[in-house]
Amino acid sequence: MSRSSDPSRRRRSVLAATAASLLPWRAGADDRAGPHAHAFTAAGKDVLTVVGPWEMTGLDPSRAGYMFQRMEVVETLLDVSQRGRLQPRLATSWQVSNDGLSWRFRLRGNRRFHDGSEITPENVLMCLRRAHARPGVLRLADIRAISADGGDIVIALNRPFAPLPYLLTHFSVQILAPASFDAKGNVVRIVGSGPFKIVSISMPQQFDVERFDGYGGLAVPGQVRRARYISVARAETRTLLVQSGQAELAFSLDPPSIRALRTSPKALLVTQMLPRTTFLKLNSGHPLLADVRVRRAISLCVEREGIARALLRDADLGASQLFPPSMRGWHDPALAPLRTDPAAARRLLADAGWLPGPDGIRYRKGQRLALSLTTFVDRPELPLIAAALQEEMRQIGIAVRVVIGNSSDIPAGHRSGGLQMGLVARNFGNLPDPVATLLQDFGPDGGDWGAMGWRNTEVPSALARLAAATQADPVQDAAARARVAAVLQAELPVIPVVWYRQVCAASRRIAGVSIDPFERSYRISQLQWT
Repeated sequence: MSRSSDPSRRRRSVLAATAASLLPWRAGADDRAGPHAHAFTAAGKDVLTVVGPWEMTGLDPSRAGYMFQRMEVVETLLDVSQRGRLQPRLATSWQVSNDGLSWRFRLRGNRRFHDGSEITPENVLMCLRRAHARPGVLRLADIRAISADGGDIVIALNRPFAPLPYLLTHFSVQILAPASFDAKGNVVRIVGSGPFKIVSISMPQQFDVERFDGYGGLAVPGQVRRARYISVARAETRTLLVQSGQAELAFSLDPPSIRALRTSPKALLVTQMLPRTTFLKLNSGHPLLADVRVRRAISLCVEREGIARALLRDADLGASQLFPPSMRGWHDPALAPLRTDPAAARRLLADAGWLPGPDGIRYRKGQRLALSLTTFVDRPELPLIAAALQEEMRQIGIAVRVVIGNSSDIPAGHRSGGLQMGLVARNFGNLPDPVATLLQDFGPDGGDWGAMGWRNTEVPSALARLAAATQADPVQDAAARARVAAVLQAELPVIPVVWYRQVCAASRRIAGVSIDPFERSYRISQLQWT
């Protein structure tokens, strides 16, 4: 067989060409880096600077609360360890009644907010009730009432919900001082209780923090007194800032940046496998995607290992199933892996009535098999992967138009019903107990970042049983998790593409850098200057 007729060689050349052709486009895609130069010049040598692609979209915890949590400005009732185990934070202990309907959280005494006001059960109660009244994670639990009883917070449920404590680790349930709110209950400033307090905020790109000397929580052995977060849209700009010594930590790097930093004398790379999967979110209710044969055909055309190798420079990140190995208890080594077989994909499409037209794109009853794929640039690898998928689907007869916008386009398209396909990077560790996140994504009505238009009763029922269990049954729980993974693998409401390894560039001016696998904290309070 000649080189030109080898399909695998052609697919590899397509991936290489995709990566090469898009890199110059990315470099010029956004010119927001200009104003940042002045910010970095003024930072000073004793200010630890963190750069990432995320902008503040507001002060409310539900919008940009994760940014203030990562910079250790705000706290939640509970925290989680590196392995996902619950840990005390503002609450020192927690217990649940035998029937699973009442949870009690004992608050830590003698704690103060950054403005000096005391953290009281009433303050905490107000924040929790506010979070519960708004769309968010607390809606996952069927909460009947939240009350204060002495030094305890009591949450009463209408039905048992075992992951409830994990909901209380989420950034949207952070506890803020009364001074954070105006008379209408809107957040107008961030007054938290973490190791660092806000000094200034320049919306939407920058905020500065300094050490809170009145912090009375967990040990903070680091030496950093002042720190700054700056949103820098372009990955290559973030890389240059670390290489030049103008930033100490840079997150969400693209493969060329990672390659450039491997030999940098001023920076080192820190990596951590995350419970995150990049997948195609499909509108299974759309007429072109409702047939599972079409969804399976799309899955069969995806060159996962090739995408991982060519675009991420790590072939091991090809997603053979939805749940990555980092999700212990959910990743099923016995599950038959997703495979690449374009010939089988073409047969499935033909069986579904889709036959090739003159231009190679398939038609059925005069309708063209053409779809739009929406993604965003917050994670620099997504547009590259979208272009590779576009070409792979074209090779089996599906025309794809790639639309690159903002991350908010995905949930907006889900809610309006207009989304056809979305390429997303879903963090299953957004809540450290995956059951709670999976209920958001694959519950009866699907979710903004999960299933759309998919009709299935088995998966929501299995997840609901896991969530309602008042006592763990290791055998039954493992069987339920395996069944959830198997059904998702067979019906493909979402199509896994690659898993995710977080790479952080760290200046050699600092020591003690580590990555939180649940992306809750940058751990700047643990860092030392070298």
